[in-house]
Amino acid sequence: MMSLVAASREPDCPYEVAIVISDKADAAGLEWAATEGLSTLHIPWDRKVKTQYHQVLDLKLRAAGVETIALAGYMRLLSDAFVAAWRGRILNIHPSLLPKYKGLDTHARAIDAGDAAGGCSVHVVTEELDGGEVLGQAEVPILPGDTPETLAERVLAEEHRLYPRILSEFVKR
Repeated sequence: MMSLVAASREPDCPYEVAIVISDKADAAGLEWAATEGLSTLHIPWDRKVKTQYHQVLDLKLRAAGVETIALAGYMRLLSDAFVAAWRGRILNIHPSLLPKYKGLDTHARAIDAGDAAGGCSVHVVTEELDGGEVLGQAEVPILPGDTPETLAERVLAEEHRLYPRILSEFVKR
């Protein structure tokens, strides 16, 4: 999120950050965004009222004038109805070279498979987990002795470079 915000402040950036929303009240990103003068909102998550959560999220995004949603660190599945309402306007960054290693534990899975590289992908969100169109990727070599943590650190650096660029290209379409 921080890299998306930083890029949005560049004079030639085609997007602006309208609001930062989290389902976690203590999310470090919410506090940081507030100190940066951005509009923030906490919408508590409750599995029992998932439909209402997504309805409130939809209303708040629309009220803020959001046209494109850029997920960053959001670790919940969006409802099919929410995805349908925002079809083609939700992007996510995923820490693997999709279509490999959808879901969790991507770095460990890449290392365990003996892959030469890991990386990250920006993709359009669909109802299928990590299954939407891949808009861009960055590859990171897996080095001898790498752990999931060391690989994750290098992949994160690439995520910070890749996501703002792909989001900019996407909103220009």
